[in-house]
This record gives sequence, structure tokens and C-alpha cells, in this order.
Amino acid sequence: FVDICFTSTIVPKMLVNIQTGNKVITDAGCLIQVYFFMAFICMDNLLLTIMAYDRYVAICHPLYHAIIMDPRLCGLMILCSLFISIMDTLLHSLTVLHLSFCTDLKVPHFFYELAQILRLACSDTLINDILMHLVTSLLGVGPLSGIIFSYTRIVLSLLRIPSIGGKCEAFSTFGSHLSVVFLFYRTCVGVYLSSAATLSPRRRAVASVMNTVVTP
Repeated sequence: FVDICFTSTIVPKMLVNIQTGNKVITDAGCLIQVYFFMAFICMDNLLLTIMAYDRYVAICHPLYHAIIMDPRLCGLMILCSLFISIMDTLLHSLTVLHLSFCTDLKVPHFFYELAQILRLACSDTLINDILMHLVTSLLGVGPLSGIIFSYTRIVLSLLRIPSIGGKCEAFSTFGSHLSVVFLFYRTCVGVYLSSAATLSPRRRAVASVMNTVVTP
């Protein structure tokens, strides 16, 4: 559901732009797109971390999986992810509303991101930049560290399984999730690190298509 909502904030507007040739977006439409884009990509990131923990419990503590991952805990973790995503997005959106912008701005991209909006602002964006890098570091490094920890423990558990069949059965329980995690973080790195370093709008657009269309 989160993946459907995430890609639906980008793709419909993109298809309309391609069909009509009109690439104009209003200020309100820009802010709405940025708000939901940040909310759903943040929640997707947190949910991938929760799923990694679920795989860790299922493989490393299989007899206690049903007890540890009971519906109440699962619901609580989903609500916490939703709350963190909403608060993070509100924080960025409220600070953006205090910025001033010029008119008739052009962006070499097919959707708006927070970093692009800050570059277009005519007023000082120091506080916004500090907030963006701080929150991105916390919500990026934290969940990724949890995923790495979970899969490190999973790999150590797999090495102790004597039979090949047992290892294949264990791998089948987390193989699909691991591939999604790799694709998600690989495209995010391509969008926010590699493309930003080369300053290539075309390469950044291709990486963004992978992140907003292919991965979901």
C-alpha cells in the first residue's frame, strides 16, 4: 500500500506532463507532491527495517517468532513508522513555507524534491539545509544500521546450518526482501549521492525513475 501511494505521488503527474506537453505545476501542487513523496519514502524505509527485524526473528529465533512478532507489536511498529514519517514531513514542510521564491522557475527534473526547492529559494536556507541533512542522516543511517545488523545475525545463523537444503529454505524466507532492500538503497544512493556529485541532470533523472517507478 505504501509503495502504491509512493509511486502515485509522482507517476500520474509525470504521465499528464508527457501526454499534454504542459510541464507547469502550481505552488500548492509542488508542496503537496513534496510532502507525500517524503512521507511515503520515509515510511517505506522504516518498514523495510521492520521487515528485516521480522526476518531476523524468524530465522534466528524460529520457535519464538509467533510470540515476539505478535499482531499488537506489528501494529505498534507500523503506527510508530507512520508517526515518524508524518512528523518528519511536517517539520520540513513548515520550514519551507517560511521561504520566499521567485516566479516562473524551471527545474530539470520530472518531479519536485526538497533539495531542489531549497536551491530555488530566494531567501536564506541555512536552517532548512541543516535540518534536512540532520534528519536525513538520522532516518537514513539508523534504519540502514538496523538492516545490516539483522542480516549479519542472519548470515551467522545460516553458516551454522549443516545442510544445503536448510540453508536454501532459510534463504527463501528473506531473499525477496533482501533484493528489495538492495534496490531501494542502491537507487537512493544513485539519486542523492552519485548524481548529486556528478551534477548530471540526465543521470539524476534516470536514477530517480528507478527510485520512484521501478522499485515500488
